[in-house]
Amino acid sequence: MAPPVGVTGSDLTRKQWVYAFALVTSLFFTWGFAYGLLDVLNSHFQTVFGIDKTQSTLLQLAYFGAYLVFSPFASLFMERYGYKRGIHLGLSLYSLGAIFFWPSAKFAKYGGFVGCTFVIGCGLSCLEVAANSYISILGSPKYAAARLNFSQGFQGVASFAGPMIASRWFFLGKNATTLDTVQWVYLAVAGLGAVLNILFYFCPLPEITGDALAQEMHEAGILADEQPFLKQYHCLFGLVAQTAYVGAQVAVAALAVNYITEQGIGIDKSQASQLFSYCQITFTVGRFVGVVLLNWVDPALMLTIYSIACMTFALGVTYGPGKAGVGCLFSLFFFESICYPVIFTLGTKNLGRHTKRGSALIVMGVGGGAWWPPMAGAIADHISTAQSYVIPFSGYTIMGMYAVGMVISQARTGGFRFRTVDEIAEKRAELDHSPSPAGGNRESDSVTDKKGTQEFVEVV
Repeated sequence: MAPPVGVTGSDLTRKQWVYAFALVTSLFFTWGFAYGLLDVLNSHFQTVFGIDKTQSTLLQLAYFGAYLVFSPFASLFMERYGYKRGIHLGLSLYSLGAIFFWPSAKFAKYGGFVGCTFVIGCGLSCLEVAANSYISILGSPKYAAARLNFSQGFQGVASFAGPMIASRWFFLGKNATTLDTVQWVYLAVAGLGAVLNILFYFCPLPEITGDALAQEMHEAGILADEQPFLKQYHCLFGLVAQTAYVGAQVAVAALAVNYITEQGIGIDKSQASQLFSYCQITFTVGRFVGVVLLNWVDPALMLTIYSIACMTFALGVTYGPGKAGVGCLFSLFFFESICYPVIFTLGTKNLGRHTKRGSALIVMGVGGGAWWPPMAGAIADHISTAQSYVIPFSGYTIMGMYAVGMVISQARTGGFRFRTVDEIAEKRAELDHSPSPAGGNRESDSVTDKKGTQEFVEVV
């Protein structure tokens, strides 16, 4: 089958743009809900199956390891069949993995939960390659980070809904030591995936292709995608930064319930799970605050500032006593908020024909969530949960190095900038101001053409 003929975000009408944006944004809720439940299940399974913290992080290993394994396949699939079919594949795997939580709960098999979580992770990796890439290129590059941050905000809404449900149903009464409610929750999750699959089947979704994006860049004089993919260094280092950041974020969340209960301030697991949902609310609020800021502040500069804040508060969680440590944990969730979408947009910027491959590479970075939690869990088991937060600190440090590197790279090519800019529009403006081959001025020629067209329309 030939690759689908596509358009760019600028080719869509306002109605088409709003429709496509809203439909794809709905996908962010699916993996936010699954991720929110995952962190609470981590703690719940410690009680039900009698496993230690390190063993419980097998769920994170399966979930995020799936991103590392399946993202390249998702990229190849969408290169050939387009975004819409990639979304169908992702939603099908998501629903399939959720359905098999039922027999795993029925027969109380921890290995079954780990396997189902891997299948769900494969589905979500496919959805993330499609949705993150689609949203970031659905319009002006100037607002790509803000646009993706807004959509990712709905993932945050779902991620705190998961722990809130869990605090009410998983940890109270007899549910604290059984798996009965887990199977019903995941049956509902499977139903959500099936409904979304049906909606996407009956709804047209404009296909945005790498060739169309490349043409738009080349017309503005940006030829970065003519270099081989392995020379797109901002994307390759973006993979490293995303791996480090996601690993740090997942390690923070995976042990948050344990950390809160061990701070000696009289909080049990049910209350800690509820506080964890408030942490996720803080994260979500941070996302929407980031949307406003990223409309004005350069994404690379913003990521640098937030990286420093994350490093600072990670150390605060490690060494802060009692309520001070919990306060640092809340602050850490706030400053984590913009990191994933900003790294994604910086890493996939100006990739043109390499866009889908680059998107898959950055999404592979989510696999970092499989590495950092076991390291943090081992420290939590042998020393303390508080000391385990030095592992996330290392991840934020790597992310900060990438952010500083991007600021320096931008400064060397176009000067230091505080405000966010549309590079394609700037390049077009430069071309318009340059002399035309006939000795005239491109801008004046363009203006003349536009005036002539307007006058013609008015006469008609």
